[in-house]
Amino acid sequence: MRLEDVQRIAVLGAGNMGHGIAEVAALAGYDVALRDIEEEFVRDGYDQIEWSLDKLVEKDRIDEEEATAALDRVETFVDLADSLADADVVIEVVPERMDIKKDVYGQVVEHAPEEAVFVTNTSSLSITELSEVTDRPERFCGMHFFNPPVRMDLVEVISGKHTSEDTLELIEGLAESMGKTPVRVRKDSPGFIVNRVLVPLMNEAAWIVESGDATIETVDSTTKYDMGLPMGSFELADQVGIDVGYHVLEYMHEVLGEAYRPCPLLVGKVEDEDLGRKTGRGFYDYEDDGAEIPTGEGDEDVRRRLLAVMANEVAGLVGNDVADAEAIDRAMMLGAGFPDGPAKLADDAGLDDLCDVLDDLHEETGEERYRAIEYLREAAEVGGFHGNGTDADGTGDETPDYDTLSVTVEERIGHVEIDRPHRMNTISHELLAELESAIDRLDADDEVRAILVTGAGDRAFSAGADFQSMAASGTDPLEGVELSRTGQRAFGKLEESDKPVVAGIDGYCLGGGMELATAADLRVASERSELGQPEHDLGLIPGWGGTQRLARIVGEGRAKEIIFTADRYDAETMYDYDFVNEVVANDALDDRAWELAEELAAGPPVAQKYTKRVIHAGRDDGEAGLEAESQAFGHAMNTDDLMEGITAFMSDEEPEFEGK
Repeated sequence: MRLEDVQRIAVLGAGNMGHGIAEVAALAGYDVALRDIEEEFVRDGYDQIEWSLDKLVEKDRIDEEEATAALDRVETFVDLADSLADADVVIEVVPERMDIKKDVYGQVVEHAPEEAVFVTNTSSLSITELSEVTDRPERFCGMHFFNPPVRMDLVEVISGKHTSEDTLELIEGLAESMGKTPVRVRKDSPGFIVNRVLVPLMNEAAWIVESGDATIETVDSTTKYDMGLPMGSFELADQVGIDVGYHVLEYMHEVLGEAYRPCPLLVGKVEDEDLGRKTGRGFYDYEDDGAEIPTGEGDEDVRRRLLAVMANEVAGLVGNDVADAEAIDRAMMLGAGFPDGPAKLADDAGLDDLCDVLDDLHEETGEERYRAIEYLREAAEVGGFHGNGTDADGTGDETPDYDTLSVTVEERIGHVEIDRPHRMNTISHELLAELESAIDRLDADDEVRAILVTGAGDRAFSAGADFQSMAASGTDPLEGVELSRTGQRAFGKLEESDKPVVAGIDGYCLGGGMELATAADLRVASERSELGQPEHDLGLIPGWGGTQRLARIVGEGRAKEIIFTADRYDAETMYDYDFVNEVVANDALDDRAWELAEELAAGPPVAQKYTKRVIHAGRDDGEAGLEAESQAFGHAMNTDDLMEGITAFMSDEEPEFEGK
């Protein structure tokens, strides 16, 4: 079956994941049969889809016509045979128990069309074992969405022992057609990628507390602030449900052995039914203040221990050919919100050091979970999971390898894309350093005639500073001064670039993200964009040049209004305030930003360079600006570009400026 042959998708299970997957499929243009065992369940699922679509309309993610069309594509069923009629792909989303899933597939094979492809949304169970219940194991694979499916980009596409390559390619294409990022899991291994890393990490956090080596608050402060993870380990367990992680861990223990024995601390919580937020109490009390995680109380030994256990899991996945390091990092960033992937975090910490941590713990405790996997030692010998920095052919390409940016040069445009969609493109220490490097590189490239800055995805140009990762530095005033200077220097390079700079703003453009946009020469924004400087709500001030550049662009009065109120403004208002040069339809932003950059790239480079310099020279001293203008005007009179412009004007043709 080819992707273009897929017209109708049956989703079996109308719970949170089921109705979410059905909504995503309907939004992608597929006809959807949503089925559950009782009319009440399927009706609740349908109502949730309608509610979610209305929310997307409210947030300008889609328009009312798209919402209506998507809802019209969803049919609800209780009868299994009717729901499977004409289905090209069957997505099973029933409770996470092997016996229930096997029972469902035993019935599905009786009614599903002969050519239909089966996929299961399991988060950890064996794809191979489930496929062998059916009459088509070669057309059976895992398609693990993450909750909530409408918002989460990641889909793990998991191969069973019998799954054909054609099936995997079809389901990866299906995920992409739904606007998701598929990550291939090459082998059927418990926990796949995300849970295989995340659940042992949760278990180790519990063992650290169980052994008395640290408190819950210390562990969570370490994971959330020192490691920069989106939540503390115990906070995340409460959020997901302690029982959910525990049952995955039980399955891994059963299949993979003693290294995955659940910590008694987790067992006790499950037995007492203190399962987290959903029961009102878990590791934190949600009937009181919930999870209040202190900053600045992390512990270096805890950090190294958690990183070592995580690195061991990565080594197990890579060494057993379940996935490569790049896929693991991508999955964890998209599916778990990691600031960097676990392979990169481990590389940065040093695999030799992490091996030593594991060896010391294994010698001290004898526990299997601390036995270093052989591939971890092999990776340490070659410089890390990501190798020693040479390119694919081993030649050691000099082109910088950015982790937080995507930097390309095409058609005389240097395109800098903030590539942290899993973190709303927030700005970290690493991103500031990479931005400086990227601008230096593009400025030095004579082939680049204009620079375009955008954010990956359609949710945010940049939602501001990554305060969570920066909080690891504490609240030291001197470090704050240095952080401010670092951002000022990075954004200043963009502003002072001799090449025209365009910011393509789509989605949130807040705080440090808006300060970045102020460093551009021109700004084009989508209708759904929200802009603002919310620093005063945090008791801060804009620290990356925002107090200076914003006032120059919109005037002192407007700048004070924007900063003092800390409000969010829509794109049209910021157009009226002269901050945004142009507002375009949401689906036109990428094309228009690129088109504007192309127009500037076709301009006269010498004249553009001196125009920027002259404008900047006159900011504080009008006389100095006029003198700089005279000098620049004289210089431009002596260029080949001037003659090219005059000749083209006289012949009514487009000039081809070469910067000479």
